[in-house]
Amino acid sequence: MSEPSYTATILTRISDINAKDWDALIPSGNHPFLSHRFLLAMEESGSATIETGWAPRHIWVEDADGNPVGAAPLYAKSHSQGEYVFDHSWANALMRAGMDYYPKLQGSVPFTPATGPRLLAKTPDAKQAVAGAMMQACAEWGMSGVHLTFLQEEDRAILKDLGFAAREDRQFHFINREYDNFDDFLASLSSRKRKNIRKERKAAQEGVKIERLIGDDLKSEHWDVFYQCYLDTSTRKWGRPYLTRQFFDIMQDTMRQDICLVMASIDGNYVAGALNYIGSEALYGRNWGALIHKRFLHFELCYYQAIEAGLELGLPRVEAGAQGEHKLARGYEPVVTHSAHWLSHPGLMQGVENYLVRERAAVEHEVDILSQHTPFRKG
Repeated sequence: MSEPSYTATILTRISDINAKDWDALIPSGNHPFLSHRFLLAMEESGSATIETGWAPRHIWVEDADGNPVGAAPLYAKSHSQGEYVFDHSWANALMRAGMDYYPKLQGSVPFTPATGPRLLAKTPDAKQAVAGAMMQACAEWGMSGVHLTFLQEEDRAILKDLGFAAREDRQFHFINREYDNFDDFLASLSSRKRKNIRKERKAAQEGVKIERLIGDDLKSEHWDVFYQCYLDTSTRKWGRPYLTRQFFDIMQDTMRQDICLVMASIDGNYVAGALNYIGSEALYGRNWGALIHKRFLHFELCYYQAIEAGLELGLPRVEAGAQGEHKLARGYEPVVTHSAHWLSHPGLMQGVENYLVRERAAVEHEVDILSQHTPFRKG
């Protein structure tokens, strides 16, 4: 029996493909960040473009009859910002050897550390064809490597078979253990941790009105204030905000049904907000900002309100983004995240593989230790 024949095309803009055709390749369930409309918003808003160092190079694969069988969001990167999986030391090593690390190919959703499908195909053969097209493009363009981040298990297995090196990191997720409501969750905690959360919530809510806005409850004026909050906090934290104001306008027009925006106001004036996306398997906390400093308000909007929203929506978990050991005391548990890396320079590839063996052991050990210090009642 002959091997299936595939043809791969590189798309320099997602609009070159019909939204219905792209979305048909996404696995079942709601994966908001992989949707055509989300990736299109990134490009049309000027957030993920060649000017910002995220040049679209999406993979599109068809079978011998011209039927679409696979795709992947892919970008040629001129830096390593906005990825949440850090490879700066690899870049420095290659540059010290007199070679260029950038551009590289990045298989991810820009500025979004959320685990999900990356090889959008229904069969293992088609997934392998998508990944193989990435490697071929990397070689033909003389790039340093291909990196796919925040991977699910099925994609990891395909990439491992193709020689990609596996990398691990950790995040903190709230796991819904069949809680009916927030009080049920609190009841599962030790007395001291339960009292601490109640104390934080009381302090954060004092004099503050908090709203969770979903779908048609969202209005343009909410985005006006949220963007100011986002700008203020992003500028202080990262120096440069990733997302443009137009991005949020497009979210209002095309994705408001997939959004839960938590807004806080004092005396009728909005002062802070937290943006979450609603998937079929999780509520994804993405961006936060505040125009004032109020103790515990960040925890309230980003963590506790997200838990309440996730429980009301009946979702299995809440993903609160990258990093943050402080999430542990607030009911978020450590989980391992995964990425895969293929480097065209054999020496660098070997060195990275050796390093990742030690790094994976360290990450798994850290997760084991952190898991022993969750706030839940013992026994």
